[in-house]
Amino acid sequence: MKRSLLLYLFLCLCCGAYAQNGGVTFKSSDAALQTAFGRAKEMALSYKGKPGDPVGPWYESALPPRAAFCMRDVSHQSIGGEILGLHKENKNMQRLFVNNISESKDWCSYWEINHLGKPAGEDYRNDKEFWYNLNANFDVLNTNWKLYLWTGDQEYIKGAGFENFHEKSVTDFIDRWVLQADSLLTRPTHPNAPVPFNIEDSFHRCRGLPSYSEGVPNIKMGVDLVGAIYRGLMSYAAILELKGQTQKAKLYKEKAAAYQKSIDDLWWNESASRYNTYYSNDLKFGMEEGDTFLLWFDALKEGDRKEKTIQHLLSRDWNIENLSYFPLIMYQNGQADRAYNYMLHLTNPETKRREYPEVSYGVIKGFVEGLMGVEADARVSKISTLYRGKSEVTSELNDLPVLNTLITLKHEGNKKSVLTNNGKKKILWQPRFLNDKGKVIVKAPVWVQAGKSVTVNRI
Repeated sequence: MKRSLLLYLFLCLCCGAYAQNGGVTFKSSDAALQTAFGRAKEMALSYKGKPGDPVGPWYESALPPRAAFCMRDVSHQSIGGEILGLHKENKNMQRLFVNNISESKDWCSYWEINHLGKPAGEDYRNDKEFWYNLNANFDVLNTNWKLYLWTGDQEYIKGAGFENFHEKSVTDFIDRWVLQADSLLTRPTHPNAPVPFNIEDSFHRCRGLPSYSEGVPNIKMGVDLVGAIYRGLMSYAAILELKGQTQKAKLYKEKAAAYQKSIDDLWWNESASRYNTYYSNDLKFGMEEGDTFLLWFDALKEGDRKEKTIQHLLSRDWNIENLSYFPLIMYQNGQADRAYNYMLHLTNPETKRREYPEVSYGVIKGFVEGLMGVEADARVSKISTLYRGKSEVTSELNDLPVLNTLITLKHEGNKKSVLTNNGKKKILWQPRFLNDKGKVIVKAPVWVQAGKSVTVNRI
């Protein structure tokens, strides 16, 4: 009996779960929602690495057969990982990404690392020949800021390896890859190409791919990279502000604004009522995928163009990677019914390629940040909530790990919310509600002491 108990405790520690509660759970009067959450959670946790893997704690965040994690996928799965209790996994993978930036790789890191702790052979031959999407540095930078806001762990913004990665990304990386705001359409297509250069070799041609859209031939710049740089610089400015470096923060906000301005000044296609998504070597704009990332990086100003971008995304079918972002994006942009449908679709056993790891993590984000509207801000120990579901549905998250505590959050439609602090530290709660016209009502923030519950009514 004693031996069995010790084994149970060991397994709980190895999987990063909360031994006292088994991790976050979701209950709802909408049975379809409850089923969808259960499926997403089960699938997401199935991607946890094995305790003895040489790389250390990790979870699958790449094409599943590779047993690896890449910079893009981890960036998009990380908050879902935190929700599921995968704190050690996130910290280990982010450390590996930031610590492997190097001048010999022109201030890139390893795009993909496998369970053995090595750069994945599918994407890396040596420091001069490898696959790399230039969005990655800015995506990782932004993710580190988000992870700090969610967890309060200051290593993500003040740890030596993280500080070095962030500084090199917004300075030397931009210079080495000619990514200044006024150079985006005139830069060389392959500024750091291996010599001799072989266009047929993907480790030559894609060593510094200027987009996450990997199927566009002859590409010089992708609008998603512009959006990534904008968001990365904004996150860097926020980190600087937190450190008291206000003048430097102001400078980087101004730099970021130049990238956002270029999106509207150069990339909007008036006749098509949507943004162009790439610029080619023959100096022509074109349209493929990429619009999704403008919303993922929150790089668009509120207004008609943003709304047309949302409507374009809703108007057609997309690959599963793009769809994995839709639950959160659509909830955050006033498309709750469509977000709901995407969550059910992405967890339907008959949906093709739903086993791609980004999908289940994207659904988890859709539930917690989208449907239940949970936002965290470690700077002021604050949790904000906003229910975006159907008015007649009651939904409840139990034992959600956030800000180094555990909370239970219950929304009774958009009429009443109850937050219970199950942890050992007090938190500031900012309840918000949608009124009958879809406008957000912000209620007065309230401190929730450890072990206490607070109820707030919309009216």
